[in-house]
Amino acid sequence: MRLAIFVLILSLFGSFLLAQEQNKPLTQAEYVKLLYELEKNPAKRDEVIQTIRVRGIAFELNDGIRGLTATKSRNDVELRRVLEEAARRYKNPSIGILPSNEESNQLLEKTRKATLEAVEAMPDFVVKQLIQRSISYASTGNFQTLDHLIVAVSYRSTGQEEYKLLSVNGIIQDNTKPKQSYEEVGGVSSTGEFVNVLATIFKPESETKFQILDTDSVNDRRTVVYEFEITKDKARQQIVSMGGSFASTITGMKGRIWIDRELFRVLRIESTATDIPPDFPIRAASRRIDYGWVKIADEKYLLPILADVRLIVRESGKLFETRNLIRFKEYQKFGTEVRVLDDDMAEQP
Repeated sequence: MRLAIFVLILSLFGSFLLAQEQNKPLTQAEYVKLLYELEKNPAKRDEVIQTIRVRGIAFELNDGIRGLTATKSRNDVELRRVLEEAARRYKNPSIGILPSNEESNQLLEKTRKATLEAVEAMPDFVVKQLIQRSISYASTGNFQTLDHLIVAVSYRSTGQEEYKLLSVNGIIQDNTKPKQSYEEVGGVSSTGEFVNVLATIFKPESETKFQILDTDSVNDRRTVVYEFEITKDKARQQIVSMGGSFASTITGMKGRIWIDRELFRVLRIESTATDIPPDFPIRAASRRIDYGWVKIADEKYLLPILADVRLIVRESGKLFETRNLIRFKEYQKFGTEVRVLDDDMAEQP
């Protein structure tokens, strides 16, 4: 009987030690082992991501590990993103403390209020967009640059927008007429969408579902990361295909937002379209938007500073992924003339 009790105690103690070990941050050797296991069995992808998210890492992330991650995971964007977040928490452990449920709910409500107030107070403005357009076979991540565009955007808070193509591959476009359609000058998402997507997420009628996910740091600001989802009938997000023939559809939306813990503002959003009809030529649509503080007429506003917009398109039986990397530069008062400067060419994204 004593032997049985002793064996039971040893077993429980062993389980306790195992649990303790499994809660420790991943060493570099453990992480590399996970990568090789993932390469052999891609079905373990979600398990690996969750392990990194829960345990974190206990090593300095370098270019060698980044390269190995890209190779063994087949350029998995989500895995690489979670790894970078874990690296930031390793450097600054204070950002890894999740708020309580009550604090989390308060953070969401304060952010909702601040976001909707900011949208109402949004001024008319002009902004310069530096756009790099690329394409690859879907899921390879091997993007080949197609061209570089510089576009002047005039935006009114009423939703009206006007676009003027200023430069293509460094060649100034003379006497180009303003366009009413963003797609006509090479874009895939309007500036208004970048500005107003947050209003869609936070307005009460969207009935957005939020779930706290993680913590992170964005531009040295402590943030809390939430997952969100809006059904198709509430989000009513429009996707437009400008291929052989014009087509459009309405979709739902889900993704993640990064909320500044002190300022109650969204600093980053990642979203993907949901419920895309199976016969629609665009099979997937996603975007990542980083927001930053800019000055317009001596007033500070939180506006997009960088966006990464991707579409997966079916064409001739093959799937291609397009990418528009957009840098927003020189927000100014509405009516200000936008010019191409020498450093714009050097700053192409």
